[in-house]
Amino acid sequence: MLASVESGMDYHSVYRSNAEQYQRLVAAEDVDNNLGAALADLLDTDNTSVIEIGAGTGRVTRILAAAGTTVTATEPAPAMLQVAARLGEDDPRTTFCQAEAAALPFPSASFDAAIAGWVFAHQREWSPDNWRDVVAGFVSEAARLVTPGGPIVLIETLGTGYEEPNPPADLVEYYAWLESELGFSRTTIRTDYQFPSVAEAAEVTGSFFGPAFADLVNKQQWSRVPECTGIWTRIG
Repeated sequence: MLASVESGMDYHSVYRSNAEQYQRLVAAEDVDNNLGAALADLLDTDNTSVIEIGAGTGRVTRILAAAGTTVTATEPAPAMLQVAARLGEDDPRTTFCQAEAAALPFPSASFDAAIAGWVFAHQREWSPDNWRDVVAGFVSEAARLVTPGGPIVLIETLGTGYEEPNPPADLVEYYAWLESELGFSRTTIRTDYQFPSVAEAAEVTGSFFGPAFADLVNKQQWSRVPECTGIWTRIG
């Protein structure tokens, strides 16, 4: 098993200023469509309405819309939202809204389900002293928006550069807390990145995960970069 590398990246800056490069990264992820298949099982995506929290450049938005889901995609970073809206503008099933996860501008019980992909775990870094309170607030807001019995789905990394789940050390406590305190259940899938060449894999992944990870990609000669992903689900 190969070790991934801690990036030390300023993700706030990436989301504010490098949305196009970020889109190059996520466009290459999940070459086997394992995420799409898992979401179809969890959400019964056809004819379902979903509130997406922290849509980024809209990769999950487009997966859901292609499966017949009506998606209201929210995102706080204008640069990310602009890319998401451009890539999804021709799909009548998607609506885009700039909004923060803590206070979403929709009435209670407006959606069948809520989803947040690679969003809440950032609070371990961004709110180190009160991340539990912040994430619990996000989850409560998601629960407010779904109809009774509707699922809340969180997607997070379980290890970039790993072929088996090996979550980043700073997220182990967070994942255990989701399960023990907030009642989420975990499913694990692979969402490998596939690039045309090793050089492009190193360049694109390095822009997000840092130069040490780019060095690892070059050393391992990866054009397909392994990625393990967790999907946490609970009834709202």
